[in-house]
Amino acid sequence: MSEEKHHHFHHHKKDEEQPTGEYGYSETVATEVVTTGEDEYEKYKKEEKEHKHKQHLGEAGVIAAGAFALYEKHEAKKDPEHAHRHKITEEVAAAAAVGAGGYAFHEHHEKKKDHKDAEEVSGEKKHHHLFG
Repeated sequence: MSEEKHHHFHHHKKDEEQPTGEYGYSETVATEVVTTGEDEYEKYKKEEKEHKHKQHLGEAGVIAAGAFALYEKHEAKKDPEHAHRHKITEEVAAAAAVGAGGYAFHEHHEKKKDHKDAEEVSGEKKHHHLFG
């Protein structure tokens, strides 16, 4: 095995030397990007719209999984020979419905947070809460 082994973990060119400063470190310049309030407002509104869409998908998942769970419950009563299998499938579908509900709930709160952030950036309304 006289061939060289090439490892693809490092992509440094050995022929070119990196320019270095006085202490052996290269000099980098950091630039700061300043976004306007309008850009941030649009960003928050876009995220709010995305979370609303995901919330609706989660709600559709709740409906579908819940309907399937009810169908399997009906099948368990109708088909006593395979009732155990239908009961297990019913419970799995019910668990999926609960998970989809949790996802929809999460996205609802993300949507509310982005809506609040968009209002703060644009200066629309100030919410005064008595209890925090």
